[in-house]
Amino acid sequence: MVRIGVVGAGGRLGTALVAAIDAAEDLRLSAAADSGKAGLVLDHPSREAVTLLDSVEKFDFSTLDVVLEISSPESAVANATVALSNGCHVVIGTSGIGASAQAELGALAEERELGLLVVPNFALGGILLLRFAKEAARYFPSVEVIELHHPDKRDAPSGTATHTLAVLADAREAAGMAEPPDATDMVGLEGSRGGVGPGGIHVHSVRLSGLVAHEEILFGGPGEQLTLRHDSFDRTSFAAGALLALRSVCRLRGLTVGLDALIQQ
Repeated sequence: MVRIGVVGAGGRLGTALVAAIDAAEDLRLSAAADSGKAGLVLDHPSREAVTLLDSVEKFDFSTLDVVLEISSPESAVANATVALSNGCHVVIGTSGIGASAQAELGALAEERELGLLVVPNFALGGILLLRFAKEAARYFPSVEVIELHHPDKRDAPSGTATHTLAVLADAREAAGMAEPPDATDMVGLEGSRGGVGPGGIHVHSVRLSGLVAHEEILFGGPGEQLTLRHDSFDRTSFAAGALLALRSVCRLRGLTVGLDALIQQ
């Protein structure tokens, strides 16, 4: 039985993932925190009621194996540091954690012989999209990424898109591909060509009411176009990947980024 503490348990994603943990026979919700909903009782027929605390620092870490951090970019690094320092493996599903912060947390995890799994996207369909895109990236001279999310999302581009750009750039470099062609030299509206990531790949962020989490990768070649797209219509789409992460992180050591690393094993 893997004992889980969830930080950010009171949010929309947190609620969906807590329900998924409760439904899993090999996982147990042992602690939960949410600064905005402290005191709320999370009751479930198969376990003792868990009361939301206001801080991860109030967890009894002797009762936990893994801390799942899905709160906010401002709090995620500090929360993960506390958890790792107290001997818990950590899964971070919070978007917006930079590479330098990931590296620092990874060094701490390595030092403590613990696993730190940073997951830009818990949706298994999103991970498969990345696998297919990595293959396609070797064959098409042009590629651009469009990520679409709900308007409450604060970071742009999304963590999923940032990870996608890195994977695409590495695949294209390994295949000896040049940067995507682009003759644009007259920009009438700043940002109209989106942002430019590694390998000169452009990324565009859409924030629109009614969306949850969506990504398109557009590949272009002479006379043809290939479009790969993944859509999460509901946060329950993240449950299977989150459970995979929670079950896997205890056998990892140091930093691992993305569920694609686990699926490929």
